Amino acid sequence: MTDRYAVIGQPVAHSQSPRIQAMFAKQFGAEISYETIEVAPEALAESLVRLHADGYQGLNVTLPHKLEALKLCEAVSERAQIAGAVNVVKRTETGWSGDNVDGEGFIRDLAQLKLDVAGKKVLVLGAGGATRGILKPLLDQKPAELTVSNRNPWKPEELAEQFKAHGKIRPCTHIALKGDRFDLIINATSVGHTGAFLKLPGQLLADGGACYDLSYGKAFAPFAVWAKSQGAKRVADGIGMLVEQAALSHQFWRGVLPKTAPVIEALRSS
Repeated sequence: MTDRYAVIGQPVAHSQSPRIQAMFAKQFGAEISYETIEVAPEALAESLVRLHADGYQGLNVTLPHKLEALKLCEAVSERAQIAGAVNVVKRTETGWSGDNVDGEGFIRDLAQLKLDVAGKKVLVLGAGGATRGILKPLLDQKPAELTVSNRNPWKPEELAEQFKAHGKIRPCTHIALKGDRFDLIINATSVGHTGAFLKLPGQLLADGGACYDLSYGKAFAPFAVWAKSQGAKRVADGIGMLVEQAALSHQFWRGVLPKTAPVIEALRSS
């Protein structure tokens, strides 16, 4: 039987993951099945039980399920525990084992793009599951300052407390950013899926600064417009991160790490 995999989330119709995983499998002369499965938040627990019963070998987990899926795994990796979120699960005999490869995929893409974090002032917009996945890897890169900003102050303050063993995070509201300047601004919100972007105060990007969005495609467009209005020297979408974390997911499931450069090139050329 062909091994079955899928990405679960809401929405997922836009996902490039089936195409990416098919290209990865081809590198190893393998054939796999990979689907997009729309799962509403209230149906997550039941869906994980059903997909296990249906014989799926592994799943990618995307918005809005990353935090809740962690609670539904029978075992999780240390980095998933630290993040408080999972983005990939692997079948066990009786349930699912979870990991979080978002952070490593993100750092791998930053390295490919030659975007340095060490010694830089970094701003992360948003305080949800996507942010949780990248915080420790960002702190490990030793930024001069790491600020997490959200509409309300409670979530960033909670993250600063939860991650304090790994480094200092400055929690902030969007409005309180006024007057600050950052070398790298990372959009980890999902607001771009609505076709809009956040209301942020004035000039936030330092001269020569760069902007990076964890989203891609249409969801990236509003942030890209904002980044250009800030005079960004570099504006990157999340395609590279998507492919890098997909490669790490493939390795988690199948024990082999695919080459990412040709897959990133194929997605960008199309």
